[in-house]
Amino acid sequence: MVTTTLKTTKSEEIFAAAQKLMPGGVSSPVRAFKSVGGQPIVFESVRGAYIWDVDGNQYIDYVGTWGPAICGHAHPEVIEALHKALEKGTSFGAPCALENVLAEMVIDAVPSIEMVRFVNSGTEACMAVLRLMRAFTGRDKVIKFEGCYHGHADMFLVKAGSGVATLGLPDSPGVPKSATSSTLTAPFNDLEAVKALFAENPDQISGVILEPVVGNAGFIPPDAGFLEGLRVLTQENGALLVFDEVMTGFRIAFGGAQEKFGITPDLTTLGKIIGGGLPVGAYGGRRDIMSMVAPAGPMYQAGTLSGNPLAMTAGIKTLELLQKPGTYEYLEKITKKLADGLLQIARETGHAACGGNISGMFGLFFTGGPVHNYEDAKKSDLSKFSRFHRGMLERGVYLAPSQFEAGFTSLAHSDEDIDRTLAAAREVMASL
Repeated sequence: MVTTTLKTTKSEEIFAAAQKLMPGGVSSPVRAFKSVGGQPIVFESVRGAYIWDVDGNQYIDYVGTWGPAICGHAHPEVIEALHKALEKGTSFGAPCALENVLAEMVIDAVPSIEMVRFVNSGTEACMAVLRLMRAFTGRDKVIKFEGCYHGHADMFLVKAGSGVATLGLPDSPGVPKSATSSTLTAPFNDLEAVKALFAENPDQISGVILEPVVGNAGFIPPDAGFLEGLRVLTQENGALLVFDEVMTGFRIAFGGAQEKFGITPDLTTLGKIIGGGLPVGAYGGRRDIMSMVAPAGPMYQAGTLSGNPLAMTAGIKTLELLQKPGTYEYLEKITKKLADGLLQIARETGHAACGGNISGMFGLFFTGGPVHNYEDAKKSDLSKFSRFHRGMLERGVYLAPSQFEAGFTSLAHSDEDIDRTLAAAREVMASL
């Protein structure tokens, strides 16, 4: 493989202008490449497993717009369905029959969901589900896990993952102590810490919310028995168990992590894939709990663009595509080939590394590991990851610009794409 210096003149010009117009030059912090150095590339177009930047460079993409592009970018069937939907209008602000179709698909697929409410982002879904937890139980406190990210709402910006971890930020300025005083935290995969919090706060905890497979502190799967233990603890203490499946939903299995691991939470948040690349979120769960949501019940939550026809259309077509035979077997095959290959190359080139995959979600840490939680993840060699990221970018491979973000494959990735990626990784790791 021939390595050339990446020419990004137009990207640099556009980003320089952007920094005068938007904070940090971006609309979401991780995009700024702060943790990996250099300047971000500016996208021109995407299709299948590939990205093209404004300078004409092509990359194999393992970010997939942070998860939604599970069928590949700009899938022709999704695009065709959207063209037809566009002719009828972009937003109704009123009931739409497409909401029923996608709702039925979600309810049929996700074990915990008996009723669902559509919103416009994963953050919005998590905000609403927290309010619902409190309304249903009559309790204010909630347990979250260090490094898990549930959006940027005030009550969740305590030891959060994603961009907060990437940028090494403390709990965010502007968040009053009163907003987070009811948010309790524990290390991921630590049942004893959760037991202690319940013991210290009897009859005060509304529930436990977590990413069942962490993707916002890097890829961290649950230890054997962890999810099962949380299910027992919440039931024993009259609290709710909430799976934030914004990342894992319809990705690690059609029914999400709860199908994969056989653990049914009380409530679930979704996003990303169910919008097929358009802004969307959802929360759902047991009928008795969801019946508290307005207008059926007293807990208020609303949204002008919620359930809009374009997001519903893209979500419906995406879920239809995912139901084709062999979908998740293929995702597991190519992603395991990538994850195992990266670890083997790291060992052969003398680098401490750990990682793995579940279906189309993967991760690589530059630490000997194992990584069970965010504290373990922080032991990674961030400087080495930064150099690795840049080297891969120069060889036409686009990885998440943070050690603390999971990677994603798609049905559009081919064996040849994985082979090219591993060849690039071998070159880069040999040079680190």
